[in-house]
Order: sequence, then C-alpha cells, then structure tokens
Amino acid sequence: MSIAQFTALDADAPLATQSNAGISANPQDMNSASSLQNEFISLMVAQIQNQDPLNPLDGTEYVSQLAQFSQVQSTENMSTLMQNSMVLLDNMQVLSTAGLVGQTVYVNSDEFEMGEGVQSGKIELAHPSNQVTLVVEDEFGQKTKVPLGAHAAGDVDFSLDPEKHGLKPGNYRVSVEVQEGQAAPNLLLAGEVEQVRIPSTGGAALVNITGVGSVPFYQISQFGA
Repeated sequence: MSIAQFTALDADAPLATQSNAGISANPQDMNSASSLQNEFISLMVAQIQNQDPLNPLDGTEYVSQLAQFSQVQSTENMSTLMQNSMVLLDNMQVLSTAGLVGQTVYVNSDEFEMGEGVQSGKIELAHPSNQVTLVVEDEFGQKTKVPLGAHAAGDVDFSLDPEKHGLKPGNYRVSVEVQEGQAAPNLLLAGEVEQVRIPSTGGAALVNITGVGSVPFYQISQFGA
C-alpha cells in the first residue's frame, strides 16, 4: 500500500489561496507596502515553521526587514497626506480666486489692449527721479511719450486716456524712462477681473483682466485699487 506524499507546507497553505483562487487582486494593492509586508510575514512564518530545529534561523534579519517595511509604509502614508493637502489647497485657491470677479487688481505686465476706457497702473520707483516718462508703443512701432514729471521714490500712479493721448483701440506695449543712470522701474497694470477659469488639465487658475488679458493667478501683485 502506497502512502501519499505529505509536507508541512501543504498543511500551512493560506486559506485565501484555497478558497479565493478565482479572485484577481488589484496590481496596485499588490505593490503597496502593506501588501508586501503581509506577504513577507507569511513567508517568514512558513520558513520558521519549517526550519531545522538543530540549526534555527537568526531573527535579527527579519526584524531589520520588518523595520524597513514600516519605513516604506510611513513614507506612503506621508505621500498620501501631502497629496490630500495639495488638493485642499487647490480648492481653497479656486474659492478665493472666484471672489475676485468684479474687483480691481494689479499685475506685472507691460502689454495691454486699449479700448474705450482708461488704462491705469502704477510705477514702483526704487529711487527718486527728476523726470518720469511713460513710453506707449502700438503694434506698428509708433511711440507716444507721456511725461509724468519728477517723483520721489515710491509708487507713481498713472492713467492713459485714449482721447487725451490720441491712442486708438488696439494692442500696446508700455515702458518707463527715468533719469539717466537708473534702472527701469517695475511696472504694474490695473484692471477689473472679468472671469476666473480653471484649466481642465490642472495648474494655476487663470484670471481674465480687463485690458490686460488672461494671466495666471500668481502674477497678481496687488488686490484692490
């Protein structure tokens, strides 16, 4: 009479392997730190159960590997928390940006579209200048100079009236001339927020400003007139 072959591994086969053989696992879950750690523990238990009693295994290596799995799992949890925080910040940015519709903002730009209204802005002078002049250039290269006089260091407000300065509707580029030896100051253009758009591909919200056009939210330098 023959006896069927039997090993300890046959008796220790996981229940999930016997009863859930037809169920496929999610590949992403199989590669997670928790799944890999559970699989490692199962293999470790099987190896301990089948070790040679006269030559027992050293458990130091197992403890070290378990610690590494714990570190990987902690890193995954931290990454998940950071992703959730980024989503929350994006939602808060969308809500705060939507409240800008109808308000006046200032952006760093030197291009604007002249319509029937007045285009306003400000010049940030780092040093006093005995002469500050705006140079407005249309798309054909024709320049119009608007003298603003002498100013101390600080903000210099200006406005460009199309009728007063003979500016026809169209696209313009503006620059600032100061006294010789000084660097060109920073220029801010003002406009009313008409629309806020959230790109479908993600990224920063786009703000449509009257006369200035569509710019990313982070380019706004000042809120309110």
